[in-house]
Formats: sequence, structure tokens, C-alpha cells
Amino acid sequence: MTDFDARARTWDADPDKAERALRVAEVIRREIPLTSKMNVLEYGCGTGLLGFALQPYVRTLALADTSREMLVVLREKIEATEARNMTPLLLDLLDDVAHEGRYDAICTLLTLHHIRDTDRILARFRDVLAPGGALCISDLDAEDGSFHGAGFDGHSGFDRGELRARLLRAGFQDVTFTTPYRVTRHGRQYPLFLAIARNPQGE
Repeated sequence: MTDFDARARTWDADPDKAERALRVAEVIRREIPLTSKMNVLEYGCGTGLLGFALQPYVRTLALADTSREMLVVLREKIEATEARNMTPLLLDLLDDVAHEGRYDAICTLLTLHHIRDTDRILARFRDVLAPGGALCISDLDAEDGSFHGAGFDGHSGFDRGELRARLLRAGFQDVTFTTPYRVTRHGRQYPLFLAIARNPQGE
């Protein structure tokens, strides 16, 4: 059992998690006109806090995670709310290179910094994003490692300029950044960015 599996049942008890998901969803909706024709993927969805904030505005919402227990909680929430356009997926895009989904938008919230190979996951996002589709990545600005503390083997946030360059190298265009929220942890505030990048038309 992973740390995320162990925390799945209590994940939604933290009001900050719900608040940041709502704030990020608001900015996504402002920057990308979501429509009832759009098929969207939330990658690293956890219990679906961001997904539920986007669900009323799209045609279908696939919610992918590698934590089985997070997906168990998510399924229970989907059944309780009868959100028929939401589908949980046990999916690791770095392993499942044959995943055939094509999405009009891909959204992630505090997921990218857990993935060691940033360039490869950006390439995989582009693989499953429809031409003209939008990639929406919300994560931490570069920090000193205090957010997770000693022993964390992911990224200590991201420098916006460096991430923009990585997105452009991966073939995305029209990269923009906003700051929808600030996470409070250990008595400190950590800015949360939202990067939106477009997959070129006709590819």
C-alpha cells in the first residue's frame, strides 16, 4: 500500500484540498471555455476534487490515478452523486503507452512534481491530447524542499521559465501561467501556478 492509498479515506477531510481544487477549476473555466462536447482527462485525480468541480461543464471526464484506494473512494463518490459522465481509470501513462484516449483537455493538480521524468510525461500528455486541445498543469512554484520535507524523491516545485521551455520542447504552444491559489503548510505559503499550453491544430 502506498502513502496515497493509506490517506485515501481521509483525503477529503482537509478543507484546503477542496478549496484549492475549486480555485484551480475556476481559473481553468475562465481560461478555457469548457463545453458539453468536450472529453476531459484528469491525471493524478486522487478522490476527484478537481474533477467534480469541472464535471458539470463537460461531456465526459476520465479520472486517472495509480492509487487503487483513491479510486475506490472516487467510485463511491461517483455512485453517491450519480455523476454518469465520470469514469475512474487505473492508469499510469508512463507504463501504458498503448492508452488510446484522445482528450480535448488534460488537467493535473499537484501531480507533476511526483513524476520524476517530467519530459516523458509531457510527451505522453501530448500523445493523448486532441489537436488544438489544452493541457492544464497546476503545481508548486520552485521551493526549497520544505513542502514535503526530507526523504521526498520528487521535484521541489518548478521554475516557470524552465517548465515553459520543457512544454515548448514537447511541442506545445501558447503557454501561459497564472497563480490561482497559495497552499498553506507548516506555517508557510507556497504559490500554486496554473500552466495552460495548447497542442497545435492539425497534429
